[in-house]
Amino acid sequence: MTAAYRTANPGELKGHFLGKDILNDILNQTGCMGIRIYYGIDENGKKELVLVGANDEEDDMLELVVDQSWDCPKNCGASNDLNS
Repeated sequence: MTAAYRTANPGELKGHFLGKDILNDILNQTGCMGIRIYYGIDENGKKELVLVGANDEEDDMLELVVDQSWDCPKNCGASNDLNS
């Protein structure tokens, strides 16, 4: 799937990186049962992910909204089947 995306979208962002601390901050909220990920566009027109916790009724928990990640390319790590 990632190869098909890269083929269809040459030069576009390949992915995003978020560290475990921020993911744990979201998941450690009282009542959080998972993470919902939205697509967004920042003030520069760049694709971005927006993450929020979701409770057991699948409602968004808006106390902590994460809207900045590290882009790939730039922060892709070593070449592999998912990013190359």
